[in-house]
Amino acid sequence: MSGVKRFEGRSVIVTGAGSGIGRAAAIRFAAEGARVLVCDVTDGAEATATAIGEAAVPMRMDAGSEADVARAVDTACRRFGRLDVMFANAGISGGMANILDTSPELFAEVLRVNLIGPFLAVKHAGPRIAEQARETGHGAIVLTASVAGIRSGAGSPAYSASKAGVINLAAVSAQQLSGTGVRVNALCPGLTETGMTKPTFDYAREANKMDRVGRLNPLRRGAQAEELAAVALFLASDDASYVNGQAIAVDGGLSSSHPVTRQEYGRTAV
Repeated sequence: MSGVKRFEGRSVIVTGAGSGIGRAAAIRFAAEGARVLVCDVTDGAEATATAIGEAAVPMRMDAGSEADVARAVDTACRRFGRLDVMFANAGISGGMANILDTSPELFAEVLRVNLIGPFLAVKHAGPRIAEQARETGHGAIVLTASVAGIRSGAGSPAYSASKAGVINLAAVSAQQLSGTGVRVNALCPGLTETGMTKPTFDYAREANKMDRVGRLNPLRRGAQAEELAAVALFLASDDASYVNGQAIAVDGGLSSSHPVTRQEYGRTAV
C-alpha cells in the first residue's frame, strides 16, 4: 500500500463488516484514513471495530431494516460530521435449495437482506453523501452483488435473483442520482473465502481438496476477502472517478466464458 491515504478525512459506512469482505474492507478504509461505522447483525461488528481502533465505531444493525439503515446513516453523520461512502455489503446465502424446494418465506428473506438492504442504503445514504459530493466533488456507493447475479450456476435461485437485482439497482441508482456527484457501482465477487463460504473451504482443507476450489475459473483458485476489499476501495475512491453504474466481476475470470470444453495450454482438455 502506498503512503497516499485515499480516504483521509472521509466517513464510511460498511455493512456486513463483522467478517469476510466487509471486515477486510473496513480495516482497509481505516488504514487509508477513513473513519468507519462498522455495522453487522452479529457481535462481529465489535470485534472488527476493536481490530481497527479509534477510527471505528461499531453498530449492531439489520441491513434489511429501514429503521436500522436510517439510524446507521444518522449515526455516521452525527459521529463523523459527514458521510462520503456507503459500502452496502451485507448479505445471506439462503442455502442451496432447488427452486422447486425453495419456500416463498426463504425467498422473501433473502430478497429482504440482499436486495432491499442495498435499496435502503441508496435511499438513506445517497442524499447525505450528495451533500458532501456537491462541496468536494466525490461520493460513492458500492453494493455487493455476485457473479451469481450475472448468470446461473453460482448460487441458489433466491440468492442469484437477489444479486441480479443488485446489479440492476446499481445501474438505476446511478441514473437517478445524476448530477449529484454520487457514483453507484456493484461489486460482483466469485467464490471468496468468507464466513458465508467457510464450510466449503473448511471441507476442502480437511479433505485435502483445495486444488478443486475455484477450479472452474482460469486462475484455478478461490479469492481471499482482501482481494475483493481492494476492488471495493477502488470503486469507492477517486481513482474510479469516472466509473459509474457498472457491475465489476472479481471472479478469477469465471464469468468471462460460457460453459465450453476447457482449452488447456498446448492441448484440449475434456
